[in-house]
Amino acid sequence: MLAVDSLSIEAIRRRLTAATVGRQIYLFGQIDSTNARLKTLARGGAREGTVVLAEGQTAGRGRHGRPWFSPSGVNLYASVLFRPALRLKDAGVFSLIAGLGLADAVKDLGVSPSIKWPNDVLVGRKKVGGSLVECAPRGDEIEWAILGVGVNLNVDPAALREALGESGLFATSLSTITGQEIDRNAFAASYLNHLDAWARVFETTGAEPILAAWRQRDILGGRRVEVRGSPGGYEGRVLGIDPSGGLHVRDTLGRAHTVTGEEIRILD
Repeated sequence: MLAVDSLSIEAIRRRLTAATVGRQIYLFGQIDSTNARLKTLARGGAREGTVVLAEGQTAGRGRHGRPWFSPSGVNLYASVLFRPALRLKDAGVFSLIAGLGLADAVKDLGVSPSIKWPNDVLVGRKKVGGSLVECAPRGDEIEWAILGVGVNLNVDPAALREALGESGLFATSLSTITGQEIDRNAFAASYLNHLDAWARVFETTGAEPILAAWRQRDILGGRRVEVRGSPGGYEGRVLGIDPSGGLHVRDTLGRAHTVTGEEIRILD
């Protein structure tokens, strides 16, 4: 691991231009997970835009409850609270802003990122970060939504391989890609600024600009994939995403599927 400066609320605030995100920032050392800590704050009435950051996580989670490797002092682990006027069925589209904001922050480093459905950010074919949305439903609406991200900034790829096994071969860090140490405070502020901007786009113009921007960054469109998690699984070709954020796949028998939670593996 590289020797890096600690995260600092003051250093992040100096670079923060967001209107809503970052109204309140909590910074912890080693905690269970930023999402878990922010859920407690949300239930206690924390206001929209509240951010929880941590130097490390002991119980970070990705999709399907998988552990998220969260070593201390080298990466970014952040969760942001939103209280949108949002129907539950639109949560999938809203969650896309996390991947868009993260991709924009990566692009600010001079790197060309892409997004793998639903919210993994890749450089080339290797994952550098991902996001997880958690919502509190209230009838057919949402009381609050938390968008959490984990981003490999300065972690050594060898540590990724040791911790993740075979999956670590398909992950890397932004410091490895750029050849230089990433300023974690600058990156955190960049991500929060971009996330805030995309949240305002969603609020003022709706889902279509979000979907259009996401499609421009999509790495799966037209690719042959394996869908895992359905009974037996299947192979097919990706047709794109629908207005609700689901992934359309046509299998080898010509049948159309809408993927909402399964795992996708690229085959070509």
